[in-house]
Amino acid sequence: MNGLDRGAILVTGASGGIGGATVRQLRAAGADVIANGRNEEALAELAKDTGCRTLPFDLESEDSIRDALEGLDLYGVVNCGGFGGEIATPMETDISVFDRVISINARGALLVTKYASQSMIRLGRGGAIVNVSSQASLVGLKGHISYGSSKAALDNITRVSALELGPHNIRVNSVNPTVVMTPMSAWYWGRPEIQGPFLETMPLGRWATEDEIAAPIVFLLSDGASMISGVTLPIDGGFTAV
Repeated sequence: MNGLDRGAILVTGASGGIGGATVRQLRAAGADVIANGRNEEALAELAKDTGCRTLPFDLESEDSIRDALEGLDLYGVVNCGGFGGEIATPMETDISVFDRVISINARGALLVTKYASQSMIRLGRGGAIVNVSSQASLVGLKGHISYGSSKAALDNITRVSALELGPHNIRVNSVNPTVVMTPMSAWYWGRPEIQGPFLETMPLGRWATEDEIAAPIVFLLSDGASMISGVTLPIDGGFTAV
C-alpha cells in the first residue's frame, strides 16, 4: 500500500458504512484523509476516532463543491457519496426521485472529479480517483431503475475520466460492490423472498462487509495499482460473473 502519503485523499460519503471504513483503513495506512458526509454527528465521531479532517459541502450544488475544493491540495479522491432512491419498476418510478439519484450519484461525483482533478493537475504529482459504483450498474436488478442507471453513468464517467486524465498521470477506477447488509439495506435485501434467491445465485453465497469493500478501494489508490486505470472492479462474491 505504498504511495498513500503523497497528499490528502478526499472521501465523500464518509459518514456512511463503506465511506467510514475506507477512511479508517486509509488512516491506518498513514494517509492524510479529508472526510465529507451528510451526517455531521457521524462525521465528527469519525474524526475523533481516526484523526481525519472534515470538509462540509453539498454534492447537489456545484457552487458548494467548487468553493470547498478550489485551492485544496489533493492527491486522491474516493467518490463514495450516494443516495439509494427508491425500489420501483420503470413503469412506477417517481421521476423526481430518479433525478435526485442521478444528481447525487453521477452528477455529484462528476463535479467532485472536475474540481479535484484541477487540483491534481495544478500540483503536477499525478493522483488517483476511485468511484464507488455498484453491481447494479453491471446487471439488471429488479426495482433498481434509478440506482442502477446512476451507477452505470458513474462507470462511464470513470472510463472517460481515465482517458482524459491519464496524460496527467491521474488514474480513475470504479469498484462495484454487492450488498453490505446494514440496517438501511435490510428493509429490502433482508426479505426472505429477495435474500434467498440472490444469495443462492452468488458463488460465495454471503453479503459483503464494509471492510471487504474498503480494502480494494485503498489498494486502487496505492502504488500497487499504478498500472490500473479505467476499470470497473466487481466486489460481489462472483454474482455478476454468473
